[in-house]
Amino acid sequence: MGAETNLRRSRFAGFTGERIRVSLEFFPPKTEEMEKTLWEAIGRLAPLSPSFVSVTYGAGGSTRERTHATVKRILAETALIPAAHLTCVAATREEVDRVIRAYRDLGVHRIVALRGDPPGGVGERYAPHPGGYIHAADLVAGIRRIADIDVSVAAYPEKHPDSPTVAADLDMLQAKVDAGATRAITQFFFDNDLYFRYLDRVRARAIAIPIVPGLLPVQNFKQAKAFAQRCGTSVPDWLAERFDGLDDDAATRKLIAAAVAAEQVIDLVDRGVTDFHFYTMNRADLVYAICHLLGLRPAAKREAVAPSPRRGEGWGEGVQAVRAT
Repeated sequence: MGAETNLRRSRFAGFTGERIRVSLEFFPPKTEEMEKTLWEAIGRLAPLSPSFVSVTYGAGGSTRERTHATVKRILAETALIPAAHLTCVAATREEVDRVIRAYRDLGVHRIVALRGDPPGGVGERYAPHPGGYIHAADLVAGIRRIADIDVSVAAYPEKHPDSPTVAADLDMLQAKVDAGATRAITQFFFDNDLYFRYLDRVRARAIAIPIVPGLLPVQNFKQAKAFAQRCGTSVPDWLAERFDGLDDDAATRKLIAAAVAAEQVIDLVDRGVTDFHFYTMNRADLVYAICHLLGLRPAAKREAVAPSPRRGEGWGEGVQAVRAT
């Protein structure tokens, strides 16, 4: 055990982060206080030069304007590359197409295309909007018809809650790829073996796009567990045991959260993963620590959150864990 640990430590210690790519997910704020928290997180994480940052869309398209405003501000005030979430729900094709064109005209070159949760949220039966896009594959095709935009889609190591079978879930992923998706970001998971078994099934289908693991650093175990239940994500017993008895001990919870996140990413790196997508919950500290562990450092002699006049001239809530096919 000691030799194995030392070998892992030596491998990881020499990992400079040159091959590691991370993307980050934020959600649009509802209040001034939430906006302050969001921009503090962006300011903290931006110097690490993520590949892109995505901004979520609430159930039923409920945050459409706030998503748009957040993306617009990221373009105007930072050097970050934004990816806007877009869903099929609560809008006609014409309405969605107008949003796509607006993003294109503003200089947004990445979209995360999702079916979306029904207006009533998880648990309500999904039904396509009359005259709207039917599902995520249909939406991907619509985006690609309108603009040359990089399109990310959702993937589900434990199957989408609405999919009748694993095979049907993979059929939908194939349809999204056939429509023009360029990468898939997974629903968050806590057991890495689930991700690698899923990856084996995807590759067996000859689906070759990157399948980027989506990771949710546990800021609050009770909240994470409740969210996982809504998304169909399993919570291992060992994870619950790690946080057991710490409800009133925030300092220790923070240490345990960092240890759990470190174990997960170290194992993924050891097994060949180089791309990561973090659901930040608009909080920076834990994600920043993980990125530091991965070898990422602030870019030298570069202010990543400096105003960008050129970009400025050009233009479920919470983690929208990619549960909405």
